[in-house]
Amino acid sequence: MFSNRLKTIILMGGDLLMLYFSLSLTLIIRYGISEADELWNRHFAPFTIVYLVWIIVFYIIGLYENSRQKNLLSFYSLTAKAMITNSLISVLFFYFISYSGISPKRILFINIIIFCLLFFLWRKLYSKAIYSSAALNNLLIIGTGSQSLKTINQIARNPNFGYKLIGVIGNSGGELPAEIKFISSENLDLPDIIKKEKIQTIVNSDNENQLKINRELYKSLSCKVRILGLANFYEELNKKIHINLINEIWFLENLKEGEKKIYEFGKRIADIALACAGLILSFPFLPFLALAIKIDSKGPLFFTQIRTGKNGKKFLAVKLRTMAKDAEKYGPQLAKINDPRVTRAGKFLRQSRIDEIPQLLNVLRGEMSFIGPRPERPEFIRELEKKIPFYKQRLIIKPGLTGCDQISGAYHSASPHDSLEKLQYDLYYIKNRSFALDLDILLKTINIILKRQGR
Repeated sequence: MFSNRLKTIILMGGDLLMLYFSLSLTLIIRYGISEADELWNRHFAPFTIVYLVWIIVFYIIGLYENSRQKNLLSFYSLTAKAMITNSLISVLFFYFISYSGISPKRILFINIIIFCLLFFLWRKLYSKAIYSSAALNNLLIIGTGSQSLKTINQIARNPNFGYKLIGVIGNSGGELPAEIKFISSENLDLPDIIKKEKIQTIVNSDNENQLKINRELYKSLSCKVRILGLANFYEELNKKIHINLINEIWFLENLKEGEKKIYEFGKRIADIALACAGLILSFPFLPFLALAIKIDSKGPLFFTQIRTGKNGKKFLAVKLRTMAKDAEKYGPQLAKINDPRVTRAGKFLRQSRIDEIPQLLNVLRGEMSFIGPRPERPEFIRELEKKIPFYKQRLIIKPGLTGCDQISGAYHSASPHDSLEKLQYDLYYIKNRSFALDLDILLKTINIILKRQGR
């Protein structure tokens, strides 16, 4: 099976190949084969710059999310938005930057048309190949507990995950969907099943017959099959950690903070650079933002609030005010969808994330990072620690302006249910954080801001 990361690499590589192939065809059509070789050298460098920007736009808009490949309407809509954006960027680039004396007006126009045709053809072939039955990973699940059943149904609804569920091993298959093959755990010969069904991945969630299952799994080592626990498999599918599937040992095995020193140093340098750039670029717009806030409602320009940071340390978070002056005159209240306390100007500021510009000062002071768990209020944290297991573990790193929870596409308040969801995303980030994941979150955040899908 192809992992999601490998699928993304294949898609990017194919897109780049189509881009350069379209440029080659464009030059041949425009000037003929005899002149195409010479012109290729002149056009290669400037179009490489343009094409890299195109790839970034594709990523931001979501054309490298594997779920998009099966939804044709969404795919065509996103592609149209991406190509309109890329066309405008390309025109501006060649208009303002005279690169090697070329001004490719007709070439750019022809190139865009040819690329679009090649792009749709390539993506159709990719989708047909990657989601064909032969390309799917043959999966066997051991255990029929409640969480196993949820995972089984999730795989059945989402073929884009890349798995083909061959069967489920357990004591009873009464609760399984009718189309799922049940294999009794009595007289189990796991190596034989693996060979007959050509199993590639096994997910073990059986807690009742653990000793017996472990012996069968041990006998299957020579079959070179991938074996995962349900917690790790759930994480792979959903990009979050299921709280009910982990314990204290999970934290000891997975949160290896001593190995993150180089990453943390590099991240701090990036935080300082991005915060300085953000403050400098936004400074000229602050007077206009202040005017809009003041005209819309009475009250101060800035809103300050105590938040909890790394290791429980308190700090004063600063934002542009988005709510009415007396929004919390009766004490702390949870934010909610379509909160009536939010002003008209505040709604725009929150959706565009502009209200968080002053928090760049918190980033500079080292109280926050660009990426991390959402900073919560101490009074809410005290209550949530009593209701949600492991909630305090999200405080082992700095809170962030954006993170896995913020790009998940769901609105999460500070209610116990939503906080549990947020924690699962936060633990995934804490475990897997890296420069690659940070870049992924940052680019997807840009997409959310452009769509105005903020709080």
